Parts: sequence; structure tokens; C-alpha cells
Amino acid sequence: MKIEIKDVSKTIRRQPVIDSVCVTMESGKIYGFQGINGSGKTMLMRLICGLIHPTEGEILIDEKILGKNMTFPDSVGLFLESPAFLDGYSGFQNLKMLASIQNKISDEDISSTLSAVGLDPSDRKKYRKYSLGMKQRLGIAAAIMERPKLVILDEPTNSLDTDGVQLVKRILTIQRQRGALVIISCHDLSILQELSDEILLLEAGRIKAHLCAPDFMLAEKEVVI
Repeated sequence: MKIEIKDVSKTIRRQPVIDSVCVTMESGKIYGFQGINGSGKTMLMRLICGLIHPTEGEILIDEKILGKNMTFPDSVGLFLESPAFLDGYSGFQNLKMLASIQNKISDEDISSTLSAVGLDPSDRKKYRKYSLGMKQRLGIAAAIMERPKLVILDEPTNSLDTDGVQLVKRILTIQRQRGALVIISCHDLSILQELSDEILLLEAGRIKAHLCAPDFMLAEKEVVI
């Protein structure tokens, strides 16, 4: 998969939230989005997955224009802000319902994904009784369970303890190894430096710096958390 963001801007209520962004991303890499709240990280993720459309510019996915030749990326797993699940369903039941939309995976696949994120597939506890960390893990499971070509995770380590953070790191490494294009945002710069092949530093909707692995030390000087 190849994503080309060509001079993309987005204006909401006459306020620019993304300003003239140009970047190309390819499969088999992890791209880290870094910046303070309001810098444009989540908005850029929304644009990439087709939830909103640019005011100016184009986003191409494998040479198809998003919003013109395709409504959404053909294969995407998304964890964005606070995912919504049914309160009266267990984690397994929620994922099974989502999986039924495309019927790509089996119950065994769902169970193995739940185990991979540290949740018990046989747990009948309803979602309403989940802790914040369990909700975070279920959201990540929903994003990766169908092995999408594009994985977008917005602050996946929020509400997770140390073991949970290490688990997310392993999951993201596996996604890259299987050839997915992975985009993550994280307030913890050290996590991005450890995981990412490239880091985009965003400020006021613009890419302030685009760093590759050897230059990650520069990120600490460029961004203020």
C-alpha cells in the first residue's frame, strides 16, 4: 500500500486545522505522529481514513483518489479517540458483531486477537463494566483483528499500565512485520522513537519536521510535549 498526501489542507468553521501537508507513506513501516494537543494529529488521521475530506489537495491510496475513486481505504483498521461499543455486550460479542459486516475472520481469529491484546475471550463481563485499560485493549483488538493493510491507532497506550504498553509495542511490531502500513500518535516521544521508522512532528496543522530513524534525536529538540 502507498499513501500520497498531496498539498492537503482542511478548514473547519473558517479555521485551518491542516495546512498544506505533503507526505508519502508505504507498507511495512510505522509512521509516528507527534505534537501537542490541537497540532492536527487526529485530524490528519481522519483525513487518511476518509472520515472527512480535504478542503484543498488530494489523498491517493494506491493511486486512487480518496473521496473520488474510493470512499474509504479498501483495508483499514482504525482506533481513533474513544471507540464506541455496545455496553450490554461482552468484548467477544462486540468484536463478533463488527466482524460479521465483512465475514473475513472466524470466531477463533477473534479469540486469538483478544488474547493478543491481553483480554480473556471467554470473559462474559459486559463492556459497561470494563476498566479504561480494558476498553483501550478492546479498541486495539477491533482495529487489528481483520489484519488490515492500513492500521491507524490514535494514542493506543493511553490508560495502559507498563505491561499494557509493552504489549502494544509487540502488537505494532507484528503489524509492521506482516507488511501493514501503521500510523500511530503518542504523547510519549520515547515510544515513537523506539517503534517508528519515520516520525512526523506536527504543529498548528503543518508538518514541522519529518524525521527518519537515524535523526530521531532531533525530535527532542523540535517538539515540546
